[in-house]
Amino acid sequence: MSTTASVRRAPLPLFGKAFRDTWRSLIGWIVGLSAAMFLYLPLYPSMAGTNSQMQQLLNSLPAQLTKTIGYDDISSGTGWVQATVFGLIGFLLSCIAAISWGAAAIGGDEEAGQLELTLAHGVTRLQIVFERYAAMLAKILLLGVWVFLVISALNNSAQLNLNLGNLAVGSALCAGLALLAGSAAFMAGALSGRRIWGVGAGAFVAVVGYIFNALGNQSKDLDWLHAVSPYSWAYAAKPLANGFEGWPFLGLYGLSLLFLIVSAFALRKRDVGV
Repeated sequence: MSTTASVRRAPLPLFGKAFRDTWRSLIGWIVGLSAAMFLYLPLYPSMAGTNSQMQQLLNSLPAQLTKTIGYDDISSGTGWVQATVFGLIGFLLSCIAAISWGAAAIGGDEEAGQLELTLAHGVTRLQIVFERYAAMLAKILLLGVWVFLVISALNNSAQLNLNLGNLAVGSALCAGLALLAGSAAFMAGALSGRRIWGVGAGAFVAVVGYIFNALGNQSKDLDWLHAVSPYSWAYAAKPLANGFEGWPFLGLYGLSLLFLIVSAFALRKRDVGV
């Protein structure tokens, strides 16, 4: 009499492994974002009121300069959160996290010689792309949810008076910006098999998008730069004040999806480890 043992494979094994391998970095980024929000947001009543010294200083600066750096509306709670969190430190930290995850997902793994070993375990290239991208997406969305929860918790005590629905939209757009940068890093890693190319591509999307938005704010002659700036797609309509608009989501998340498709096609067609 013989017995056969059936071995069940865990659902989405690569997703689970990618998530487990990077949970410490996720916690680190959550702590960093939390520290920034707890530092900046409670300062609003004393720093950003209409009669505050900071507002008076900004009023003495050229209007185009304050608009360029995103400090043209910090007397309101929505403007303060946009300028300090979504437009600056939250954007910066979220993008750095996403780029590091995206660049390491395929490019970093191949560079370390681990991708060939993974393929030897009977998984397909498409499975690697989609499950590892899903892990990156989940972590970025978790960062976005955490940002929403922390700002919501500080909303009353910091006298921000934010509409929570609009805050959810702003958090989703901040996550979308990070996802786009991370997706560019993911795609470049899949195309090249090198982590450094992924980091470069992701940084290019984030930094150039920010610079194009700043330049577009300075002059009407450069206003066309807003059309090619993902940063401007996300924030030009002032989502914290005005709420949901569909086209920023379509641009950020749609382009991220396109990068995923290119990644899948690239890894499927090229040789690995050469």
